[in-house]
Amino acid sequence: MRNHEVTEPGMLLDERGELREPGWSRSLVQRYRRSMIQAPKFRIKEWDYYLVVNDGFAAAFTISDDGYIGLQSVSLLVFGEQPWEHTETVLNPFPMGKLHLPEDSSAGVTEFKNKRLQMRFEPKNGRRNISCHFENFMDGKPLDAVIVLEQPPMDSMVIATPWPKKHAFYYNQKINCMRAAGEIRFDGKTYRFDPKRDFGTLDWGRGVWTYDNTWFWGSGNAEIDGHAFGWNIGYGFGDTSAASENILFWDGKAHKLEDVVFHIPESGYTDPWTFSSSDGRFEMRFQPVLDRAACLDYKLIVSDQHQVFGRMSGKAILDDGTEINVRDVMCFAEKVHNRY
Repeated sequence: MRNHEVTEPGMLLDERGELREPGWSRSLVQRYRRSMIQAPKFRIKEWDYYLVVNDGFAAAFTISDDGYIGLQSVSLLVFGEQPWEHTETVLNPFPMGKLHLPEDSSAGVTEFKNKRLQMRFEPKNGRRNISCHFENFMDGKPLDAVIVLEQPPMDSMVIATPWPKKHAFYYNQKINCMRAAGEIRFDGKTYRFDPKRDFGTLDWGRGVWTYDNTWFWGSGNAEIDGHAFGWNIGYGFGDTSAASENILFWDGKAHKLEDVVFHIPESGYTDPWTFSSSDGRFEMRFQPVLDRAACLDYKLIVSDQHQVFGRMSGKAILDDGTEINVRDVMCFAEKVHNRY
């Protein structure tokens, strides 16, 4: 069985700029230092992405430095009788480290400011604070958000993934099951998050990517029988022979999975999906509600994204054999193809 767990603290990269120890861990055991990367600055990609989900709505916030382009974006999604979403992005050319994104997810400020967008992420005292003002978010109307995510001591999913190409690697942390409080204000409406039932997720990524990649990723959180439950599933890029990123969380503890496959219907992204696992521990049905689709084609830069939000039902099995019954949990699953 693969899924090598990295447990000894150390530097992420060696003196040649290659990963010292591919595998997964429960926290940032390996230390990332941008200065140790041997690849050109324009190939380095760094981002913080927060997704906060309610059964009726969701919001996503991204601050990123992708080398020759920065993409700072906010999404608002509403899952009513007539679901809708809007994503607005501010592009800034050639950031190449000028945003000074933190080298550790647990400390430091991630921030972007210009005349139109002011967005800030700060972990402090066991909480993650998100604030955002987006002028002319949609139809000339601004969006404002203040959200706090609770992060008590808990496991996360961390993976160090290499590519065969020299100096290419991905270091990624996913933190699930952070209880969410706060609100979003847009177009005269207030969307409030309740920590008794609502959760946020962090996708923290640092690395050097190859040019052409397709990935599958899914994540969800829920309160089940008084317990915080979450999952992270995904695959598609790099050399994952050391470990997968598939994992369950139950009351803050990680339960590692092997391989999970997304079965996306050929008839379209909004038809029902299924998920199966090589170890039989993640077997799900997914009923899509909204496809947050985006397709950009600038010849050298191409992005075809389908982040599909919907309700997941099925079973998940913890390390000790306990079966968790999942019913209609609002979450997302995506397929993304990027050339950049």
